[in-house]
Amino acid sequence: MPKVLAVSDEVVESLWTDQVHRHPVDLVLAAGDLPFDYLEYLANALELPCVLVPGNHDIDLGGYARRRGLWMRDGFPARWPGPQGWVDSDGRVVDVAGLRIAGLGGSIRYSDGPNQWTERQQARRVKTLARAARRRYRRDGRGVDVLLTHAPPLGVGDREDPPHRGFACLHDAVRRMRPAWLLHGHIHPHGDDVLSGNDGPDRRLEDTRVVNTVGYRILDITPGGDSAE
Repeated sequence: MPKVLAVSDEVVESLWTDQVHRHPVDLVLAAGDLPFDYLEYLANALELPCVLVPGNHDIDLGGYARRRGLWMRDGFPARWPGPQGWVDSDGRVVDVAGLRIAGLGGSIRYSDGPNQWTERQQARRVKTLARAARRRYRRDGRGVDVLLTHAPPLGVGDREDPPHRGFACLHDAVRRMRPAWLLHGHIHPHGDDVLSGNDGPDRRLEDTRVVNTVGYRILDITPGGDSAE
């Protein structure tokens, strides 16, 4: 059972020191909006597989592909601007540390910044990702273990203000891919009691466990998510 360190949105000072080694984990997942030098420290210190999706305050990481050891964009060599040692799973399905992870970064569109999507745009991305998960399932019979997002699903731990409203299409993503876990960030406590009750970090959407990872969480995740629809 892989043990996962999940982080997002708020730097935890103790993790930016040797104290990070107190957490014996197998994989690090980041749900967005963290300084890249913080993420690079985690990757270098732990020397483990690290997978991220971008948040609405992150720079645009889209359009890059790694071919024959080189990063390419628009057919030309380019330097990937993301944190070194990390895999960007936004819009992709990746297999790491025995887990299958599907990623959908960004938040609902509320300004002209990067990594913001209208509901319709994100719904198209959900369909593309679900098709990729289905192809993987047909090939090896394995479903998605973790749906890694920045924003939460609409009505499941989100907020009423426009920037922090969740995506309705994530309900469709859960229905199509049936992940065991949905890990997200974006929703800061700001003094609210988000650690217990229906608005806590551990909720359910159908059979999927939904966890707010702002700051950090340590999670035991069993491989073998349910099959994609």
